[in-house]
Amino acid sequence: MINYTNRYGDDYTFELLPNGNVKWTGNFEWCRFGWPNVYDDAYAKYLQDGGTDNINNFKELVHEWDNEAGTYTELAKKYMSLVYSDTESIDMVDPSGGPYISVGMPLDWIDNSLKGMFVTRIIDHPEGYELMCSYNTQQASDNDFLDIYAPI
Repeated sequence: MINYTNRYGDDYTFELLPNGNVKWTGNFEWCRFGWPNVYDDAYAKYLQDGGTDNINNFKELVHEWDNEAGTYTELAKKYMSLVYSDTESIDMVDPSGGPYISVGMPLDWIDNSLKGMFVTRIIDHPEGYELMCSYNTQQASDNDFLDIYAPI
């Protein structure tokens, strides 16, 4: 079991489970959560309207802000209302004072014994959260999780 104390003195534990996942327990009373965006309907409408960008470019365009005009771009205004959050899937948990954990992040910053483990899914657990993990035996840089997290 790994103990972690955040900047407010709250204690959290990370326990490797027999299934290869990590059980995360602690005080989640004051906490932010995130849910992944779902672009399927917006992208389908965009293509139906003659759009040609791939889904990854579309995901950027649908949130694009025009600094000069002080508003969203016309494309963003047209399709952003069709983007919604999948509230059945948690992709980020951030207790006040930390630790912030999101899908795609490596866990070795918590403890070196978790080296090579990356969060692939976060699910509710009776005692907190279960971090479903994938394993990567290659050395990961601090920003590798951004590439892993980028949805296709």
